[in-house]
Amino acid sequence: MIAIIKTGGKQYKVSKGDKIKVEKLDVEKGKEVVFDEVLLISNDKKTEIGKPLVKNAKVIGKVLKQARAKKVEIVKHKAKKRYNVKKGHRQYYTEVEIGDIKY
Repeated sequence: MIAIIKTGGKQYKVSKGDKIKVEKLDVEKGKEVVFDEVLLISNDKKTEIGKPLVKNAKVIGKVLKQARAKKVEIVKHKAKKRYNVKKGHRQYYTEVEIGDIKY
């Protein structure tokens, strides 16, 4: 069984046992998190597409860790103008293991 969930402005295709990195959630490590914005659920026999969400559908996961991604370097340069700017950014994320898809 697979599901497509929406969290943090992004959509993720998940199935039981998957580990996904989502935008930072305000949930402690080891706690359970419920994703109730389910856009699609599909098993071998039937596919249910939400309008816009699938009713009574939930995806339950467990928070594995809260961390920061690798640094992304931003470089700006303008030729012949002596203009150089270098910045860095590390995005916070939450790693979640999908436990159960309820429908």
